[in-house]
Amino acid sequence: MATATAPTTARSSSSSRRSGNGTAQRDAIAILKADHREVEQLFKAFEKTSDRAVAERKHIVETIVEKLSVHAAIEEQIIYPWARAHIVDEDDQVLEALEEHRLVKFVLSELSLMSADDERFEAKTTVLIEMVRHHVKEEESELLLDLRDVATRAELLDFGRQLEAAKKTASPSPDLTAFLPAIGSSVGAAIDHARDVGRGVVEKVGSLTGLD
Repeated sequence: MATATAPTTARSSSSSRRSGNGTAQRDAIAILKADHREVEQLFKAFEKTSDRAVAERKHIVETIVEKLSVHAAIEEQIIYPWARAHIVDEDDQVLEALEEHRLVKFVLSELSLMSADDERFEAKTTVLIEMVRHHVKEEESELLLDLRDVATRAELLDFGRQLEAAKKTASPSPDLTAFLPAIGSSVGAAIDHARDVGRGVVEKVGSLTGLD
C-alpha cells in the first residue's frame, strides 16, 4: 500500500462535487479514467472497420493521435511529478509509465504521417492499441489507486482543475523532444521495457520501427 510523505487529511470518496455554478467538478482520477474510456471507444471503432474504410480509419487514428498526445502531456506535466515527490516507492512505476509514453508517442508520430492505405497502417495501429491497453490497465490498477490513497480530496480536485486547464493548451501532436538527442537509444530503452508487455508485441514494434 502506498503511503504519503506527510500526513493527509480525511476526504470523501466521491469523484466529483458541485461547483458554485451548479456544474459537476471532477477530480483528477475521474478525468484520467474518462480519457481512458474515450480512447478505448476509438480503439473499438477502429477494430470494427475493414481495410476498405480508408477515410474512416484515417479519421479515427487522427483522433486517437490527438487524444493520446494531450492525455500524455497533461499526465507528465501534473500527475507524474507529484506522484514521484509525494508517494513512497512510486519512482519506478512512474519511470516505467514515462518509458511507455515515449514508445507510444513514437508510434503516434509515425501514424500521423502515414497513409491509411499503407500496408503497415493497420498493423502499426494494432500494436499501438495493445501497448496503450496494457499501459491503462497498469495505471488504473496501480498508480491511480495509489494516488487515491495518498492525495487529499482537495488535492485531487485541484489536480482536476489543473488537468482541465492543461488540456486547453496541450499540443494535439506527440511531443518527441525526448527522442531528438538519440532517437535510436530512446526507442531501444522503451522497447526493453515493453518486453514485459509480451514478446509478440515487442517483435511487432521492432519490425514496424525498423529496429529488429
